[in-house]
This record gives sequence, structure tokens and C-alpha cells, in this order.
Amino acid sequence: MDITVAIDCMGGDHGPRVTVPAALEMQRGHADVAVVLVGQRGSLEAELDRCTVAPGSRLRVHHASEVVGMDEPPAQALRYKKDSSMRVAVNLVKSGAAHACVSAGNTGALMATSRYVLKTLPGIDRPAIATVLPNMRGGWTYVLDLGANVDCTPQQLMQFGVMGAMLVAAVEHKERPTVGLLNIGVEDIKGNETVKRAGELLRDSGLNFHGNVEGDDIFKGTTDVVVCDGFVGNSVLKASEGVATMIVAFLRQEFSRNPLRKLAALAAWPVLRAMRQRMDPGRYNGASLLGLRGVVIKSHGSADAFAFGKALERAVAEVRNDVIQRISQRMAHSQPLPQAARATAE
Repeated sequence: MDITVAIDCMGGDHGPRVTVPAALEMQRGHADVAVVLVGQRGSLEAELDRCTVAPGSRLRVHHASEVVGMDEPPAQALRYKKDSSMRVAVNLVKSGAAHACVSAGNTGALMATSRYVLKTLPGIDRPAIATVLPNMRGGWTYVLDLGANVDCTPQQLMQFGVMGAMLVAAVEHKERPTVGLLNIGVEDIKGNETVKRAGELLRDSGLNFHGNVEGDDIFKGTTDVVVCDGFVGNSVLKASEGVATMIVAFLRQEFSRNPLRKLAALAAWPVLRAMRQRMDPGRYNGASLLGLRGVVIKSHGSADAFAFGKALERAVAEVRNDVIQRISQRMAHSQPLPQAARATAE
């Protein structure tokens, strides 16, 4: 199938200097992907000239006169900036002119705009932000929610499990991915009432539910998907990024303490470089806004061209593997019976 990706080229810390080259590089590897560069026409055409590329049938420029600031309140962006590059890119998905939208802009504004314009899928109360974290098995663990929903009901946590499982089934081609519920212990009696009830719903959902998992299970790769509310998920993500940065800083300090250690660093350079590449957050850039009636991918605001390209690749993969349709179909079969109806059936 031919896929069209709308890119909010003005979002993020770097704007067109990153988003346009990343789009061009991605297209070189995907002959069936068309790109719509959304933003201020003058800036986009200037960047295309710098890259010595001209617009064509697979590369279009769509003008948007406004830009959403990285620190702009989401409600203000939604209400007053209807011709922002972010809003226009999401509108292209709504109208069917594009299959997916990718933005490195304001996360809150992107979520608010996407939810308002695209709406949620049937059976989904709220969208969730999902991303991947590397694990010790050499693969990825998908974690959601990462900040869209601070307070969640048990039903919403169950919905996150469905969305995460369908995402993994689609893009990783796993028939029955395992789902874990993040808790303070693996025992069923652990956690608050919301988490306990969510565990019951996940067991009744028909998913391949592993049970409760703890924070270290994310990096052990115990399950393919880990479900939590947005407050916990965002805290885990930021703590993980902080630990990775600290490890790199510690290594740099220890290898530079004296001339002998500097020589040791030269000998260990291939190992250190490989380790840095495995821990590079740019390799798994691109968070999915799941539960919407369209594919929306959020890139990190400080992403370089390589990292932004990974977000574009994720968007293409989700469209190509029908993630939206899979979630919609699975939700129709994942609503547990009310307690009274279960008792009657039994």
C-alpha cells in the first residue's frame, strides 16, 4: 500500500533543520511512502534548497502559518492556534489525506489536539502514550502510559493492556504478546485497589496476562508489555534516562582519572562505543499515541535527524501493520462481563 505521512516540521527544538533531512532520508528506504511537510512554506523550501531536493508527487509542502511553542499551554494551543503546523498535520490524518502524523512538538498540545480532532476508538476512554525501552534479552519492552493520564481507572489500565498488546502483535509480529501490570510486588495482594482491580480485568480480558511485574522487569524483558498509569510511567521513564546518563558520566570520570586509565579507555573503546550505541535513546525514539482514530507519533523534542527518522519509521510500521484496526477489533472482544452477568453465566 502507498503510505502518506504528515510531518509537523516546525515542532521540536530544531525544526526544519532536523525534520526535513530526516524525512528525505526515510523516503530513500521506502519507495511506497509519500511525505507532506507541514509548516511555514518559506522555511521548508529553504531547507529543501539546502538539501538540493525539489518537491514532487511523493514530497509535498503544506503551508501552516503558526507554530506551537514547546512551553505553550495545551488548551491555548488547541483554542487559538488552529493553523499551527501541529494542528494542520493532525487534520490531514483526520481528512484521510495522510495515514499518520509525526511531531516533535509540545507533548501536551499534541495529545490535546489529536484527541480533539481524531477522537478515540470505540471502547477507549483515553489515549495513552507508549514507547519502547531496551531490555537485557536484546529486544524491547513496550511501556504505557508514559504521562498522558495521571489518574487512571482499572478499566483504563485494562484498555492500555489491550492497546499495548495489539501494538506489539502488529509491529513485532508476535501472536500473543505477554502483558504485565506494574506493581510494588508480584503477589496479587500487593498494590492499591485500582491496581488490584485492574489485574482482575486483565485476567478476564483474554490477553496473555503474565500478572504483576516490578520495575526491574521492564529491563529484564519479563513481559512484552508493561502497563501503568501516566504518573508512574513518566517517573520510570525519567528515572531510567537519568540512570543511563549517570552511568555514562561515571565511566567517563573513571577512565579519565590518570594516564593509565586513559590508556585502558583506548583499549576498551570498541566495547564502550557498542555500549553507548545500545543505550542511545535515539534508537528507540518515537512514542505512540495509542487509542486514537489515526496514527500519531511523538518524537523527542531534542531529537536529531537520526532519532527523528526512527519516529518516522515507527509511524510507517504502525500504518503498514494496521495497528488502529487491530486495537479496534480487539477492544470489541476485550470488554469483561459485568459482575452480575458473570455470576449468572457461571
